Amino acid sequence: MYWCTDEVAPNDRFDYWREVRSKGLFGVTAELARERRADFFGEFSLRQLGGAGLVELKASPYAVERSSSDIADAPGDAICVYQQLGSGGWFGGLRGSDFAIANGSFATSHTDLPYRTAPLGDGGFHLQILKIPVSIIPGQDKRMRELAPRTFGDPTLAPLLEACFAELGEASRDQGADDATSLVQALAHLALIERGIVRPGSRRGQAALRTARLAQARRLIARHLQNPHLAPTVVADELGISVRHLHMLFETAEKTFSQTVTDERLKQSRRLMREAPERLIADIAASCGFESLATYYRVFNAAYGMAPGDFRAQGSDRR
Repeated sequence: MYWCTDEVAPNDRFDYWREVRSKGLFGVTAELARERRADFFGEFSLRQLGGAGLVELKASPYAVERSSSDIADAPGDAICVYQQLGSGGWFGGLRGSDFAIANGSFATSHTDLPYRTAPLGDGGFHLQILKIPVSIIPGQDKRMRELAPRTFGDPTLAPLLEACFAELGEASRDQGADDATSLVQALAHLALIERGIVRPGSRRGQAALRTARLAQARRLIARHLQNPHLAPTVVADELGISVRHLHMLFETAEKTFSQTVTDERLKQSRRLMREAPERLIADIAASCGFESLATYYRVFNAAYGMAPGDFRAQGSDRR
């Protein structure tokens, strides 16, 4: 689902956002001074992934409250993991101290506890919210429903959360449902590790950390694709783990390290052929890290049953 206020007449945009989107979809009360409503803009996307809802929201500045009456009208019983993408935000609640969340930082809460929030400065809202129903989180614990809004305090977990969010945000049809489910469960348990509800050394804690580190490894592979000599040592060194540990992470995945590198290079080459149809295939192959054009043709044909040029021609026919 994607929606933005451009679909509504200017004078009605904030009222529609407040009543239909904020109250109806998110179960919160939105407020903005009447004289500022004419210039209001908001957009959001909602994707269902791994049993959870991933929302990305951008909007002009306004105030949000989830009150006791809002909770009674629309209970959620879910854990929310927030990633701040804009200039910063303020959170306050009835059960905890106020706090600010900076760009790139994370916060967690349970949906059915009151809070207030507003963007810091004039940049407005820009954040991702992963809403994970408590019912799909293994190992039920009543403390999950006591998570008042709070920013993440463990800096060692932030890169793991960021990698999982990035992988989940890029989830597409060619990725299995199991991948999205693993990432959602990892994010839930990383949040619970940070809150002291799940122990890092427990079975669930270890599984979450493995999934997150594997997501980090995949992100590093994507970053280094252009290097034709990309080897496990490059990724292991950046992760601060041994090569043996790196290979153990990939043992839990569908593809080995080398298969993942090849698969990512092929997918990147296909994207480039679609986005830049005038670009030479040899140039695309080199930019994706293939050591030679002959190797690229051989690997591409083995994977897709056609030559790169035939794939490009199919795209041209569809246009």
